Amino acid sequence: MTTRRTVIKHRFVDSAPEVLEDGVLYVSIPYATALHRCACGCGSEVVTPISRAGWSLTFDGASVTLHPSIGNWNYPCRSHYFIRLNRIEWARDHRPGEARRRPAETRDHLPRASAQRHRGGVVADWLRPVAATVRSWLRRLRTLKGGVDRCRLGVSP
Repeated sequence: MTTRRTVIKHRFVDSAPEVLEDGVLYVSIPYATALHRCACGCGSEVVTPISRAGWSLTFDGASVTLHPSIGNWNYPCRSHYFIRLNRIEWARDHRPGEARRRPAETRDHLPRASAQRHRGGVVADWLRPVAATVRSWLRRLRTLKGGVDRCRLGVSP
């Protein structure tokens, strides 16, 4: 008998590991993908592409949240759950014929750790504005540092 999980740990990785551990959500920023073994305990590998059209991932420094829910409609277990703040919240199963939002996918498109890493990599859409903000703050700090250095040398601005 399999046991449904109620918590999941997260681990940031560059590429998919050869073997997925139960109870771990692997997050690959270079490939904008999260993957894990199904939380019902059936052992199926679940892949969630992170994009505007797919799932969104929120990391608060201590835990992760995936949105929307994980619906494994094409797997025998047909499990349906949310991952919120490293917790698994179980939802009801959808019956055949009901509208399905996003079926679970296979992870064939995600390279193994032993495969050569794609140099172009996919940067998650949410990472671009963060990078722009960081660059902006670094420019401001460099400008401020230049002013401080000029004052130390006795040079007027």
